[in-house]
Order: sequence, then C-alpha cells, then structure tokens
Amino acid sequence: MPLELKQSLRLSQQLVMTPQLQQAIKLLQLNRLELADTINQELEENPLLEISEETTQDAEQAELDAGAEPESEAALRSDDQGTEGQGEDAAGGEEAPESPSEREVEVDGQINEDFDWENYLGEYSSGGSGYESIVREDKDAPAYENMISSPPSLRDHLLEQLSFTELGPIELAVGEIIIESLDADGYLIMGAEELARVAGTDTETAERTLKRIQGFDPTGVAARDLRECLLIQAAELYPDDELVRRIISDHLPDLERRRYQAIAKKLKVDMEEVARALEAIQTLDPRPGQALSSEQAQYITPDIYIYKVDGEFVITLNEDGLPKLRVNNFYREALALGGDAEAKEYVQGKLRSALWLIRSIHQRQRTIYKVTESIVKFQRDFFDKGIAYLKPLVLRDVAEDVGMHESTISRVTTSKYVHTPQGVFELKYFFNSGINRFQGQAMASEAVKERIRRMIAGEDTVKPLSDQAIAEMLEREDIDIARRTVAKYREMLGILPSSRRRQPLKALGKSKG
Repeated sequence: MPLELKQSLRLSQQLVMTPQLQQAIKLLQLNRLELADTINQELEENPLLEISEETTQDAEQAELDAGAEPESEAALRSDDQGTEGQGEDAAGGEEAPESPSEREVEVDGQINEDFDWENYLGEYSSGGSGYESIVREDKDAPAYENMISSPPSLRDHLLEQLSFTELGPIELAVGEIIIESLDADGYLIMGAEELARVAGTDTETAERTLKRIQGFDPTGVAARDLRECLLIQAAELYPDDELVRRIISDHLPDLERRRYQAIAKKLKVDMEEVARALEAIQTLDPRPGQALSSEQAQYITPDIYIYKVDGEFVITLNEDGLPKLRVNNFYREALALGGDAEAKEYVQGKLRSALWLIRSIHQRQRTIYKVTESIVKFQRDFFDKGIAYLKPLVLRDVAEDVGMHESTISRVTTSKYVHTPQGVFELKYFFNSGINRFQGQAMASEAVKERIRRMIAGEDTVKPLSDQAIAEMLEREDIDIARRTVAKYREMLGILPSSRRRQPLKALGKSKG
C-alpha cells in the first residue's frame, strides 16, 4: 500500500485542563489543614492577596453593596455533553468557577487592554473575603500541644541511662551501637556476633554489654525476640515464679494459640496453676519501646460539624485558621494610575490568579456543604439512632442528588472528617455496600460490622462464638450473610478468630471461688 500525505478536518470536543481548573480540583480534595497551608503559600507568592480583618457580616454586606454577582450553583457540575476521554478529570467533567472577567479578559490567551480593570477592582476593594464564612470567627490561638515540650524518645532515654552507667570506653561504644540499633518496639535487630563485628570487639564483650542494656528502663528493651523480652520482664517482676518462666521459655507457641490444656498436660500441673501463671504473663509488655515512641499522635480536626437543634440537623463548616482573603487596595490604585506596560501585565496576571483562588475557595466550601447536606438527608436515621441504622449508599446517589459528577463527590469526601452526634467519622464512611435481607430493604455493611462487633463483645469468653455461629445468629435476625463474609468483616474489625479469643481464666476464677 503506497504512502501518501493528505489533509483532513475533524471536529471534536475535549476538556482542556487549564492551570486554573487544575487548581480548583486540587482545592476541592484538600482537607482544612491542607487548605490553610495552600492559602498561606499563596499569600507569600501573590502580592495582590491579603488577609481581611473584617467580620463575616461586614464582608458579605460589602460584597452586596459592591454589586457582586452571586456564585453559580453549578460551578462544579458534570460536563457530559460530548467530552471525550481525558482521564478521570474529563470523566468527572468538573467546571471550575469562572468569573465574568475571565471570559472578557482572556481572548486567545491575550489580555484585553480595553477591559475596565479599575471598575472591576472596585467590586473587590471593599475588603470582602471573597467567600462566605459559615462559622463564627474566633481569634486564632496556638495549639496547647505545641506549647509543651516533646517527650524524650527511646533513644534519648536509654543514652541518658548509659551515661550514668560505669562502663569502660569499649563497653560504652558497644552500648551506643546497641541503642542505635533498636527498632520502634525496643528490639535489637542484630545478633551478638554481628554486634561484635560492627563494634570491632569480641562476642563476650558484646554479650556482657547487651545484658547491661537489657537491665535499663523500660524493662525488656534490647531483647532479640519476644521470648527473650518476656523472660527479662518475668525475671524482674516475678523472680520466684518458675512456672511463668517455663511457660514463656518452652511453651510460647501453645500460649499464642491458647492451648492451655496442652500446657497443663506437658508441665504436669493443674489448670488453676496455669491460669494463675497466665494472669502474670498478661501483665508483661511485648513492645516495651512503644511507651517511649517518638511518633506523636495525629489528632483529627473535623472539617464539618453537624449539630441537632430543635429536631433539625445544622451543618457548620470549620473555618478556624482559614484566612479571609481580599485583593490588596495598594495594587488596585497602582493599576488605576497606569504606568509601565510590563508591570501592569504582571499585576493583571496576579489579579486573575487571586480572584480565581478566592472564587475557587468559595465554591469549594459551598460544594462541601451541599454534599454534607445530601449525606444527612440520606443517612438521617444514622444521625438520630446510631451505626446500626446506617443505610447502603453509593457516590452516584449523592451525585444525582446535588447535580454533580461522582468523581467530584469522591474528591469532596476524601480525607475530610465530620463531627456528628454519633462521633467523628470520615465522609467516606457513609458510603458503603449493602447486605441483603430475607425480607425488607438491604442493610449497610458497616451496620452489619457493628452488629458482629457487639455480638463478640457480649460472648462467653470460655466458649467464644465461631464465624459460623455468628452467621447463623445474623440469619435469625433476617440478615443474609455467609460465614466467609463474617470472617472478612471480623478481620476488618481487627478481631481474632474464636480459637484465639478463648479465655478460660474467667471460668477458672469462678470455680476456684
């Protein structure tokens, strides 16, 4: 077949991801803390942006007095009319909020010099925030956890004890290597021979120094495995209890699998003695280093608050710490005076970026509010009565209710937490599949998980419920669920199987009494 060159015309539609649209999508999926960081970064990079000190009511009134047009409710609606494959964002079809100035100023990428920038800036010179605040404005105060000193790490705690220990230079060097080689749980990640090779000394010196370190606080630190860790603690806490040490030393696999009868038979002791030893073993810490872990707890700050007032649910966005933005008046006046063309073009570009950011933040808040409002409508029974009344819900249900695309709902509900009368949950929590019932409507999978958790919490620890028994109990409650599904949900809840939940101590205590 001969090769030839020819010209042809083809008409198609596609969604162009402009930098402004990418920014709007990025803002939509940020949580409150990430949004605050982004705003602070923009404040540093864009001189036209500044923080407004006016109250929310003053900002809204100023915007009304300036004649600002209301935002479009469909700024992030789906664009399903002829868009072709452009990845997830094209499928989502979000349209970022477009101000009138963007359409009039940018024509084929050129700035329209005839546009009345001075008149347009007058609409935003009144100090308005550019987006509405839904909560009361409180003065920012430093977090309490940032005002107190951080706790000492495991490394620092052990090095301090090492400095007060009477050891020679070689032993001190070996001790520092041991401490630097501990993992987060306090276990030594190398053997004595490797330790001696790394420290450049003999195995006997390494072992002797290791024994000294293992006597430091917390008890059990620098052990090389679980058995050694528990034995160190048992020798410290129960020095006269030979049975405890024998169980840990010789029968740890049976102990992990809760084979108490096998332990009693092998040691030729009564079950009462085994039960007494198990009570002592349960006081030992298998992860001694975690008590001084350097990892700080991550606190969740809700992005949305839901309160019940006079029988109705009220939604409030958490805007604490979010600066209220406005356009700097100095640059507005400088632009009105004219001047250098290059400087004017720079200011105009920064102005467009500032206005786009302000409107994008405004639309982000409105979108989060609408999505949360829709979730409350679908899951009202949950907010009234608890997890057991959670209903099956998918992204499409909320997307159709608010008139947006599913990808937009997915971005809105990612990494955002809501404070409700039932506790703090991620917005994604309210979207879950359904479990069929023999009669009536389907039941949310999270509600079934909660039912399983309550069943196990109330079981007899001597004869814990098996997965099959739980499935049969749920079947009697009109829930159609298989045993393997029960096992999957149990594992997701972090609950051990029945063979490892068995606890004979309670029964032995009763019979002994």
